[in-house]
Amino acid sequence: MEVFLAQPRGFCAGVVRAIEIVERALQKYGPPVYVRHEIVHNKYVVESLKKKGAIFVEDLSEVPAKAVTVFSAHGVAKSVEEEAEARDLPVLNATCPLVTKVHNQGKRYISRGRALILIGHAGHPEVEGTMGQVPGPVLLVQSVQDVAELRLPTDAPVAYITQTTLSVDDTRDIIAALQAKFTDIQGPDIRDICYATQNRQSAVRDLSKLVDVILVVGAANSSNSNRLREIGTEVGVASYLVADGSELNSDWLKDAKAVGITAGASAPEVLVDDVIEALRRIGPVSVSVVPGREENIEFRLPAELTAG
Repeated sequence: MEVFLAQPRGFCAGVVRAIEIVERALQKYGPPVYVRHEIVHNKYVVESLKKKGAIFVEDLSEVPAKAVTVFSAHGVAKSVEEEAEARDLPVLNATCPLVTKVHNQGKRYISRGRALILIGHAGHPEVEGTMGQVPGPVLLVQSVQDVAELRLPTDAPVAYITQTTLSVDDTRDIIAALQAKFTDIQGPDIRDICYATQNRQSAVRDLSKLVDVILVVGAANSSNSNRLREIGTEVGVASYLVADGSELNSDWLKDAKAVGITAGASAPEVLVDDVIEALRRIGPVSVSVVPGREENIEFRLPAELTAG
C-alpha cells in the first residue's frame, strides 16, 4: 500500500508556542502549573503535560491562590483576565498571537462605531474568548443563512472578523453574503486569515488527488481537524478522523491502494507515526511526502520565560 503524507500537516506555530509555554513554566516554576482549558485540543498533548505536572481546569476558581496559571492557545474573555488579576494569579498567556490580532481588530472596529460580526462556530473556546474580549455587542454568524437573518439596516456601518481556525475557503461565501447585504462594511485583509489552517486545507485537496482514503489525525473536539476530514469527504474521498493508530479500522482500507494521511494543527507528529505503524500491521507500506508549502513561522515566548 502506498501512503502519502500531506505537507504541511500537524502542529502550527501557535500550538508549538502554547505547549512550550507550559513546558518552560514547569521547568522554571516547578509543578504544578495550572492551565485553564486544554492548552490545545489534543488528548495526547494534554496527557503528556499532565505527566509533567500540569493541571488542567475549566474555571479559575479551581486554581489555588498564587499558583502559576496559563491561558490556553484559544484565548480567554476579558472577564477571565480580570478574575485572574483580582486574585493576583501569576498568569502566562499562551493565546495564539493570531487570535490576539483578531481581538485587537474587533476592538478597533467597535471603537470606530461599527457593528461587529464574528464569523465562527458557536461554543468554540476561541469564539467565546473573542466575544468576551470586545467591549461591545458581537453578532455571531455561522452560515450564509445567518447573514440573511441579521437584523441591521443595510446601510449600517458594520465590520467582520473571523475565527482563526476557519480558512479563506470556509469564510468566502459568508463574507460575500455580508458584502452583498451591507453597503458600508469593512473586514481584515485576507492575509490575516490563519496561514496554518489555509495551508493544511490546501494540502488535503492536493492529497485527495492521489489517494483512495484519507486519514486525518486529530481530536474529535478539534475544529480544524474535523474540517480537514470534511474537505476530504467533500471532494469525494472517503475520509476518517482518528486520534491515533488504535482507532484505525481495517475495513476502511479494503479496496484502497493509496492512503493519505494528514494531521490537524494540534496533533503531534508522533501520532502520525503511530497511524503509519498501524497501517504496517495490516500490510507492507511505502511512505512518501506530497510536496507542499513550507512553514517557517515562529512566535515569541512571553518575556518572563526567556529572561535569564
